[in-house]
Amino acid sequence: MKNKIILITGANIGLGKESARQLSLKGNTEKIYLACRNLEKAIQAKKDLEYMTGRNIFEIILMDISDPDSVKKAVSSLPQAVDALILNAGGQGGKDPLSLSSSGMTNIAATNLLGHMVLVDELIKMNKIKNEVVYVSSEGARGIKGVMKKPNLKTNSVDEFISILNGSFSDPKFDGSEAYGYGYIKYIGALWTSANARKYPHIKFISVSPGNTRGTAGYDNLPTLTKFFFKYLLAPIVMPLIGMIHSIRKGAARYVEVLDNPKIETGSFYASKEGKVIGEMIDQRTIFPEFKNIAFQDNADIAMHSFLK
Repeated sequence: MKNKIILITGANIGLGKESARQLSLKGNTEKIYLACRNLEKAIQAKKDLEYMTGRNIFEIILMDISDPDSVKKAVSSLPQAVDALILNAGGQGGKDPLSLSSSGMTNIAATNLLGHMVLVDELIKMNKIKNEVVYVSSEGARGIKGVMKKPNLKTNSVDEFISILNGSFSDPKFDGSEAYGYGYIKYIGALWTSANARKYPHIKFISVSPGNTRGTAGYDNLPTLTKFFFKYLLAPIVMPLIGMIHSIRKGAARYVEVLDNPKIETGSFYASKEGKVIGEMIDQRTIFPEFKNIAFQDNADIAMHSFLK
């Protein structure tokens, strides 16, 4: 096992916290950095993880993944290089997902992409990442039948990607029915990850979807009635009956499955089979050629970096 020191963003709750627990149970794991924006919640998560695992290997790094300055400060304070990085933080962008952040990205785009891009750039610049980077994407990046349409893009150009990231994209007009562009944003993230795999061949870059997972905070920022419907009716009752959701342990296990796995090649995107959101994972590049298009990858990378001030 090469990855003895691991940093996980959004590690105080949900999939981030559970993946920290699972990785700590691997005997060779020596340290896990919990990157969190809220100190009080991070302290509680650290206590919980130490109690659950019996291991004192968790350290807190304060980081707001939607704020580039916060990310840069966190990387500067990191006392050592990490072997692996799991870019887990994300979500629906708070109460106003389509409002613009200070970067010019929408809040939902900044939450899922901006800080992670800065984090990777800074770690590489400061020689603080050694082996692997795992970006947490979603089956929404290639569409989920009956739930989320496949991203409807005409050119996959830099300008088109920028329009998605700043909320001006209008086909369709992003709203709650399109999850505020969530699938489009995760699509850009997967392309950016593959671009990094070519830019930095000494580091392994992988995208992975945790699948549709109950017990996360993913529904918390949806409108009240929509949140109630998904969180308290669909997720715990209906979706398990039709094989459309799995446990948080299974979702986090997907991170562990691809990390330090010699069978997974750099630049790949692992998620459920077409039409599925749980179960066996496959490389999405084998069924959706957009993900292996080098021009699209580079355009996504350029578009994301255009928002840096």
